[in-house]
Amino acid sequence: MIEIKAPDDYSAHTGKKAVFLAGSIEMGRAERWQDAVVEALAGQDILILNPRRSDWDSSWEQSIKHPQFRQQVEWELKALERADMVLMYFAPDTMAPVTLLEFGLYAKSAPEKLVICCPDGYWRKGNVDITCAMYGVRQVETLEAFTAIAADL
Repeated sequence: MIEIKAPDDYSAHTGKKAVFLAGSIEMGRAERWQDAVVEALAGQDILILNPRRSDWDSSWEQSIKHPQFRQQVEWELKALERADMVLMYFAPDTMAPVTLLEFGLYAKSAPEKLVICCPDGYWRKGNVDITCAMYGVRQVETLEAFTAIAADL
């Protein structure tokens, strides 16, 4: 397993199946669920694209004119396109507006790429559940289930 975090280059790994870890970050306030998924997939021959960058600065202006912020968003959008599978986690204690945006981008256009975990308590669980049912997006109940699916990639 190779893990690449934003904004690092992953272009040298073109032959590997890639998994993008989409989901609650909440500008660093969300639980570090990505770490558990990465650890569980350590033995797999896959590329993990992790948007949770080590040097994130929550003071960055969220503007197209701010170079680091723009770099982050563009990295995420390109990595989502590169991914063979997108594991998307909606943490109950977060709002995750960017995750909802990413969910909207792929729920209808590429539902076969998505695996959603949206536990009870997430503020828009009903919307997520209905959208998954409508477009045939896979849902799992736990973060552990992500790893079982990704291991079969």
